[in-house]
Amino acid sequence: MAAATQLKTRHLTMMGLGSAVGAGLFLGVGLGIQMSGTSVLVSYAVAGLLIALVMWMLGEMASARPSLGAFSTYAGQAFGPWARFTLGWLYWFMLVMVMGAEITGAAAIISSWWGVEPWIPAFVAVVFFAVVNLAAVGGFGEFEFWFAIIKVGTIFAFLGVGVLMAVGVLPGMSLEQAGTNFTDNFLPHGGPGFAAGLLAVAFAFGGIEMVTIAAAESENPARNVATAVRAIIVRIMIFYIGSIIVITMALPFSAIQDADVAADSPFTLVLKAAQIPFAAGFMETIIALALLSAFNAQMYATSRLVYDMAKDHSAHHVFLKLNTSGAPIFAVLLSIMCAFTSVILQYWNPPGLLAFLFNAVGGCLLVIWSFIVASFIKLHPELKANGELTTLRVPGYPWLPWLTVLALVGLTVLMLFDASARQQVSAVLIMTAGLIVIFHLLPGRKKRHVVE
Repeated sequence: MAAATQLKTRHLTMMGLGSAVGAGLFLGVGLGIQMSGTSVLVSYAVAGLLIALVMWMLGEMASARPSLGAFSTYAGQAFGPWARFTLGWLYWFMLVMVMGAEITGAAAIISSWWGVEPWIPAFVAVVFFAVVNLAAVGGFGEFEFWFAIIKVGTIFAFLGVGVLMAVGVLPGMSLEQAGTNFTDNFLPHGGPGFAAGLLAVAFAFGGIEMVTIAAAESENPARNVATAVRAIIVRIMIFYIGSIIVITMALPFSAIQDADVAADSPFTLVLKAAQIPFAAGFMETIIALALLSAFNAQMYATSRLVYDMAKDHSAHHVFLKLNTSGAPIFAVLLSIMCAFTSVILQYWNPPGLLAFLFNAVGGCLLVIWSFIVASFIKLHPELKANGELTTLRVPGYPWLPWLTVLALVGLTVLMLFDASARQQVSAVLIMTAGLIVIFHLLPGRKKRHVVE
């Protein structure tokens, strides 16, 4: 795919930031605050540190061995073709299901603006992004760059509003009341509430792993992925923790809740308190853009992953077909078709099926992160011995990776004690086991090898 190698460092950095800063932050941040109170800051710090370590390990492998298959490729190199097949299709499934949810949410917002049926903006958006993803990858990179600029700019503006409220330039915040809000609601539900809040935010940073997929189509993969990973980890922590500080200082605890619509978003409520005009309409636009941006990035990641898996017979060879722009045409079309299927499933909502599928989606990241760390533990000595390591290196081998393993085990145990999260663990384990069985049953298994 040399003709499509046009992504730059700025594309990768903003793609990673945009993937983790989206509708989940703008709408869902209130859920963690409701459960944990202001101790949710600790939850985000813990979760952020965990994903930072995972991304650091993934970044070391990706800068040493850039691959469109990213973590699925490294899992295959560490443990064999079954791991490559299982992890690749698990991630593909997760993104396709989420793509359906993203386009459904965006279409609901946009259709309300124009008074049309939701399927119309959904269809237009899918066709538009299909064209973007079938063009040279540089076009995709530019779209994601500017989508991310808007979202990141919104976060910076929101933090600026918070500072102006704190110093009294804008109304809506009393520092004395803000301090009381913070201290009185640190652990409103005690230890169980903190544990529930940690689970609510643990997967908030999911999506930034796409950077390592896109890095393989960048001008200088080793340098670009190292730069992007370093920048993303620090900035996302600032965005999330800074936003939560502003929200918890400006709003009464009783007003902060999980939001289904932009008008109930904690971001909207803070802007209203500061008497910023058109706050709800502005946040609704930002949320719609965030959903469309995520859909675009997920279409890219799924198509490139399937293309890469086709190289070693983990996907059908038809997905190796490129168009004149260097884009994998049939892999893009597969993502579109399956995203539409996900949308149809949400409207049809067959009893039990949709709940099982989305529960599996919820647990997919846990499996993926675990494979990343396990692959790193296995491959790091080999990368070092071969002289493949770049400037992006994880210190403290092997104790730091094994501490990360313990943290992931602890998160899994925590999920097993939570009724809803327990369903996510069981669903993804069933799906993972099913993929392993499918791998061993499919013909041509002996032909499979992991592309270096």
